[in-house]
Amino acid sequence: MSNLIKKQFELTRGYFIKNAETLSNQVVDVQPEGFNNTIHWHIGHVLVSAEALLLGFPENGSLPASYGALFATRTKPSDWQGEVPTVETLIEQLKEQLTRLKEIPDARFEELLPEPFLGMTSVGEIANFVAFHESLHLGQVQTMKRLIEASL
Repeated sequence: MSNLIKKQFELTRGYFIKNAETLSNQVVDVQPEGFNNTIHWHIGHVLVSAEALLLGFPENGSLPASYGALFATRTKPSDWQGEVPTVETLIEQLKEQLTRLKEIPDARFEELLPEPFLGMTSVGEIANFVAFHESLHLGQVQTMKRLIEASL
């Protein structure tokens, strides 16, 4: 199963990065009416969520601890303070993170969680959720991009 999970990471992350690389600076920080966040936020959120759920953020030190206050669940750009990484930086970090995700030992996916999380009980289930979560945000990014570009 772990090879399937890693292939899913590659597929989902590949599409996410490909889409993110096509974004213009004109659209990434626009928050359309009816949306809680910007495309910039979604890109950072995908990065931070995968890091937190599978790689030990913020304790692992792979990403700045400040990313939690910027991109964690229930955060929003209107509350951002301090230095915010560029979309280009986040894309590079997504690429680097994919390498680290693919290096997770196969046996780790079989490990049980200390307690269930959203009904999931193993690291493998969490990994599947991470890929699913990322695809949801990819849909949001694609929708927001079309909406913003149509209004320019």
